[in-house]
Amino acid sequence: MHLFSRLKGRLATLVAVLIAAVATAAAQSATPVMYVTADDGTETDETRYDGSAPMTARFEARPQGLGAYQARYEWRFTRQGQETPFLVRYDENTSYTFTESGQFSVELLVTFTLQGDTIEYVMDEPFSVNISESRLELPNVFTPNGDGINDVYRVKEGYKSIISFEATVFSRWGRKIYSWTDPAGGWDGRSGGSECPVGAYYLVVKAQGADGRRYNLKKTISLLRGYSEDTGGGSLP
Repeated sequence: MHLFSRLKGRLATLVAVLIAAVATAAAQSATPVMYVTADDGTETDETRYDGSAPMTARFEARPQGLGAYQARYEWRFTRQGQETPFLVRYDENTSYTFTESGQFSVELLVTFTLQGDTIEYVMDEPFSVNISESRLELPNVFTPNGDGINDVYRVKEGYKSIISFEATVFSRWGRKIYSWTDPAGGWDGRSGGSECPVGAYYLVVKAQGADGRRYNLKKTISLLRGYSEDTGGGSLP
């Protein structure tokens, strides 16, 4: 009699667990998000990114209805055209910096488990990341005359997917004048706080694109101060 009572009690407990699992099965899910970090450090919630590298994205799983369930997370980073992910992360939240050009998908799989009960979640649509091929062009002339136009020598607008960059300016006699390592930066025509004389300078740029392209550029650039948009008669190359 006691044995029957114990078995009856265990059966009741098992049935209760199964009923609870069935009742809450539909609640086990996730609402993953991808945050893309802009150049100014701000983040936006995106499902797709089309742009240049380097691009840092932050991913959050955001599980729903977890309750007593244990969750196992699996973020799969896959290049288009390949079946096997090049990277798998097992954290609930993760981040990744894309430094290569191409098309990528980021997919979240979550496995919820509770006393032998297993529920799997798969994203309906993976996040999409499209990194463009690199592009880098340099002007020939700049005019640091304080008019707010072309006062800083920098790479031309529209550069894309430059993951490493170093530019150095030399005088005609080979003396290093200035250097910078961010393609968004540039030279204001000064050295040691003083204005450099008008004339020709030698520029060396070493950079690498997300597509693997290497840039080794050497050219002569001109520093002009008497030129302005009002008197120059047009834009500078």
